[in-house]
Amino acid sequence: NGQPAGYAEAPGDALAYADAHDNESLYDALTYKLPATTGAADRARMQVLAMATATLSQGPSLSQAGSDLLRSKSLDRNSFDSGDWFNAIHWNCQDGNGFGRGLPPAADNAAKWPYAKPLLTTVSVGCAQIDGTSAAYQDLQRIRTGEDVFSLSTAAQVQSKLSFPLSGKEETPGVITARLGDLVMVFNATPTKQEQTVGSVAGTPYALHPAQAKGGDPVVKSSSYARSSGTFTVPARTVAVFTRTL
Repeated sequence: NGQPAGYAEAPGDALAYADAHDNESLYDALTYKLPATTGAADRARMQVLAMATATLSQGPSLSQAGSDLLRSKSLDRNSFDSGDWFNAIHWNCQDGNGFGRGLPPAADNAAKWPYAKPLLTTVSVGCAQIDGTSAAYQDLQRIRTGEDVFSLSTAAQVQSKLSFPLSGKEETPGVITARLGDLVMVFNATPTKQEQTVGSVAGTPYALHPAQAKGGDPVVKSSSYARSSGTFTVPARTVAVFTRTL
């Protein structure tokens, strides 16, 4: 139906998870899903984008400890019995993110070893990506906690405030545009810049949310809005939140 996975239609009845403990970490899940040639910077941007689908949702938003630090369990799917070798959280970026510590235990992962082995030696991130992801995620948290429309109390309120104006045949593959009260959110998961024209807001003034305009992600700051046409332009692998200015 075009809605991001993080959106719950009935606040209080559902939790929005970015990732959970007894599965691959978000970073590891993206390692399997993204092309092996995807660079470290783009992997970090996809991490933020994926976390945003839960962060910018209704109801409680949860993620696994360390996801904002690109935490990896070296592709381990179930870390309950793995101990600290695979299950550690590295708070200092100079210690890495835990990726590449070896093939994960056979009990839950052997079937994926043929896919995991070549990835474990070709994918890596460093302090620039880890610190950048954390900063961008903190900006999203500032937006969520600073805007009342992310804590609506009834399904009826959500349905009256939330819409997806470009869903259906007008939706750009890999991009979701959502209106939530005075906000417009564009989730661009594609590897290229995208322009999303929402004709119903043409003439209405919007600007990039101050938390992102003054925040830690330099890429999102290049997002723009053309008032005359209602066109929002967002860089590759980026979620941008625009707020109505009048």
